[in-house]
Parts: sequence; structure tokens; C-alpha cells
Amino acid sequence: MSASLQDLDATVVARWRRETPGCATGIHLNNAGAALQPQPVLDAITAYQEREARLGGYETEDQAAAEIAAVYTAVGELVTAAPRNIALVENATVAFAQALSAIPFQPGDVILTTRADYVSNQVMFLALGERLGVRVIHAPDLPREAGGGVDVAAFGELLAQHRPRLATVTHVPTYSGRVQNVEAIGALCRETETLYLVDACQSVGQLPLDVAALGCDFLSSTSRKFLRGPRGMGFLYAADRVLEAGLTPLLPDLRGAEWLAADRFRPVESAQRFENWEFNYALVLGLGAAARYALEIGLDTIARRNALLTTHARARLREIPGVELVDREGLPGKTLAALITAVLPGPPDAAETIEALRRQGIHTSASQRSSAVLEFDDRGFHWALRVSPHYYNTTEEIDALVNTLGELLQ
Repeated sequence: MSASLQDLDATVVARWRRETPGCATGIHLNNAGAALQPQPVLDAITAYQEREARLGGYETEDQAAAEIAAVYTAVGELVTAAPRNIALVENATVAFAQALSAIPFQPGDVILTTRADYVSNQVMFLALGERLGVRVIHAPDLPREAGGGVDVAAFGELLAQHRPRLATVTHVPTYSGRVQNVEAIGALCRETETLYLVDACQSVGQLPLDVAALGCDFLSSTSRKFLRGPRGMGFLYAADRVLEAGLTPLLPDLRGAEWLAADRFRPVESAQRFENWEFNYALVLGLGAAARYALEIGLDTIARRNALLTTHARARLREIPGVELVDREGLPGKTLAALITAVLPGPPDAAETIEALRRQGIHTSASQRSSAVLEFDDRGFHWALRVSPHYYNTTEEIDALVNTLGELLQ
């Protein structure tokens, strides 16, 4: 299935669309929220559920042991990691929280982050501040004229000044297509021996990733977005240095640790120490099928196809009078992901706009101020329409969105 961009003729795209049942029922441009599942994902989930209904939960799990083990291998390949460094969890927020809980924060410790970190992460940082006295410092962004995104040089200065217990960056923000320079920050963290947590929720499944190149200690992600897996599944990468240092989640259970004596337990050696015992194994196999599907197409192929669709979408959206794109594109060295946020002129509001588009069979979403308080307050935005194409979409679908949106705004 792997192909160069030049080889992506209509036949290849048509196959992807045939293998995506949802393409027959509407225009799905909400992949940053939850992408359409390809048929192999649906088949993996339903087949396991049917087996479980016939055999029972424990018996089916035992029978599927090899299939379940293969999921760790496939997910590891997505981020260029070994299976032992992958933990499967309920969602990306759980993954992020498990990593945070393993860090022995003390009063006065610093978390160094960015202004564009995901809203749930920002709330967790504030909660740690209230409960443990942890201080949260946000590195500044570059000017919008320079493409925005975290100022890596300033981040490095803050690392040296504050010696944070943790540095953390969201690779692609939920309200922006900018791709943060997580590799450069990872290099700084390695130089200063700072723990580094990357939220890759919006980049897994659309961009090639190599955790060694990122230099991260932890990486969290979900199944449901650009990876095209089921909702209710995510994963956490934990580096060997994390495991060897003995970092363990605050509240491990019997899957992640062995109870040795009345007053003693021992965490398992692998990243499974971050897992919980209870799994929906149908969703686990769905995640594995989604990972294999993406790997078969090729992350480089997906990234290039998405770049073409995103460039087309940005150009078409700029044609609508009064529309302002949140991100500035076309700057040297600045890559934008397949996530476009557009501020619309005047009414209607977010809910009305999303519903009006859905009535036309077009699926998008909205980024509200509550998900982007720092940047939206600075720029006076209340909400923005979020359009997120993926490789199975077409330019004709994007044109249909733009034409419909233009009519709504007249």
C-alpha cells in the first residue's frame, strides 16, 4: 500500500475511501476530533466482541494473547519504540496523567510548559499547584510574524534558570496547526537532564515520529484522532531511562505491580506498570489494526498527502470575506499540520455553525476560548472553526465545505 506522492492517483485515494465506510455518508473534516475508522479497525473490534460474547471475557483474552501482544509491537512502530516501552491506557488524558503521577513533585518544583499545551494538561498543572505547591511557568511564543509557536531559545533559558522538575510540550495544539519544535526542546532537556513529556495526541497518525529523535521521557497519545482508531483507547510511551529510574504511577494496580508482602510491592519491569488491569480488549485490537493500517500506507505518504489537502483548504478558506486563519502559513522552516482554525466574521455562533454544516453532511468542530485561554484572550478570539482533513479526504470535499460556509456567512 506504500506509495510515493507522485503515485497517489485517483485509484489509490478511491481505495482508501472504499475502505472507509463513513466516506459514503458524509464529508468528514473533523479528524482532529475523531477520525473515521477504516474497515480493518471496525472488523477487528466487532470480531473480538463476537468472540467474547460466545466464549466469555477471560477466555477470549487468553485465546487472543498473541493478537494482543502484537498491538504493542504495532503501536511501538508508530513512534519507533520497542513494545516494552508502550503502555495501553483508556485515553490520552489518562496516559498524560499516569506520567505526571510518576514524577515525585515537591513544593516549589517547577513545571515548564508552553502557552499552547492542551487544556486538560493545563488544568492538571494548576491542580498540582493547588495540591502540591508546584509552580507552572509558560515559555513565551515567537511573534506571529515569525510563525508563532514556542520560542525554543527562551525555553532553554528558562530551563537553565529554573531547573524544572518537568518540561512538557504539546506537539500540535488542539486549536492550531503549528507543529512545535519538540526535537529542539528535547535536545535541551537531555543536556540539562530534565524529564520531558510530549503530548502527541494530534500528531500520531499524521506525522512520522521517532521518540529517540524527540528526546522525550514520556509521550502520550490517543487512538481516535488522526490514527483512525476507536474512542476509549490511548497509549503512553515510557523511555528505558524512566523505567530504570523506577518511576511508577502514584496508584499502580495489580497489572502494573506485584504484591510481594504485606508492606511491599514491586512494579513490573516494562511500561505496563502504567496500565490498569481492566481493558476493553476489542478496542485494544482496534488500536492495533489502526496502527498497522497507518504503517502500511506509510506516515511519510500520509504527511505529504495531508500537506496538499491542508494547503488547498487554507487557500480556499482565505477566499471567504472576513475569515481570519489563526495560523500564519508559508514561512521558511515552519510546518503546519492538517488542522486549520478559522475565525469567522460575526454570527452565527459555534454551535449554530457546526450544526448548520452537519445538516449539509459536513463534519467540523470548534475550538472554544476555554481550550485556548492564553492565545485567544491575547488575540480577542471567542471561538474558531476547526477544519481537519486527512489523507482519505478530497479537494472536492474541501470545496464543498468552503462553498457551504460562504453561503452561511452571507
